[in-house]
Amino acid sequence: MKISEIKEMKKEELKKFIAEQKALTVKLRFDIAAKQAKNHQQYRKVRKEIAQALTFLNQIEIEKEQ
Repeated sequence: MKISEIKEMKKEELKKFIAEQKALTVKLRFDIAAKQAKNHQQYRKVRKEIAQALTFLNQIEIEKEQ
C-alpha cells in the first residue's frame, strides 16, 4: 500500500488497517520460523506499512489537539 492511500484513510479505517497488519505480522513471523514462508521481505514491508500508518494516525491526533 502506498503512503498516499494511507493518508486518504479516516481514523477508524487506519485503526482497522493497523490491527489487520499486526495480525498478518504474527502469521508471517510463525511462517518464517517454520520455514514455510519463501518471501521474508513481505514481513519487513508489512512492518513498514504499520509504522507509516501509526505515524499518520499520531499526526492526525496531534492536529486534532491543536
